[in-house]
Amino acid sequence: MTKTNLDRRRLLTGAAGLSAVVANSEAEAAPAAPAAPAAPEPALTLNATEMAFIEAAVDRLIPADRLSPSGSACGVAVFIDRQLAGAWGSGARLYRSGPFLKGKPEHGYQLPLTPRDYFAAGIAASNAFATARHGATFDRLAEADQIAVLKALESGEAAFPDLSSKGFFDALLAIAQEGFFADPIYGGNRDKAGWKMVGYPGLPATYAEAIAAYRGRRYEAPPQSIADFS
Repeated sequence: MTKTNLDRRRLLTGAAGLSAVVANSEAEAAPAAPAAPAAPEPALTLNATEMAFIEAAVDRLIPADRLSPSGSACGVAVFIDRQLAGAWGSGARLYRSGPFLKGKPEHGYQLPLTPRDYFAAGIAASNAFATARHGATFDRLAEADQIAVLKALESGEAAFPDLSSKGFFDALLAIAQEGFFADPIYGGNRDKAGWKMVGYPGLPATYAEAIAAYRGRRYEAPPQSIADFS
């Protein structure tokens, strides 16, 4: 496997920055075949502006290449919308009674916003920054300008009024990673593209019957999801 492929794999598993995926996107000449087309799914909570941002952002974080289709083609935006529309998005397990003091980076999230409200604020601030610097909302920018905006968020260079741009970028990257590798039943990882990329077999947790057949050689089998057993 080439170094650029390894760089992309490290980004998706949380061990590299945005610059690695940008370099890989530029180096990969032949994108992977798109995931099987899926019927359009109405958003559960994201409005049109927010969904346009998320789809464009996950396509920059997970660009189509020889390893997999793009993030949006793999359903990552659908996964994010579903998560934000559910109990996690409403802050069901968050302590939200305050006081909310400015903490150190290692303290993690320190705002009274639910994840849904946090993403709404982060998207609005990102679009405002993109418009001020490049003349259009994030989803309408050329790919190079979108990458420049994401790099500004990742480094903390983008000054958001009420939250950290780096904190928002980190949250966006984390949930994009989750959507790319989660079980497809949750909306992302369409056609099990993320699992196929890393050779993950999916749901089965016992392999006793396969020991004899695969002893001394690599285990290769189509990945299976929760839906395959229901």
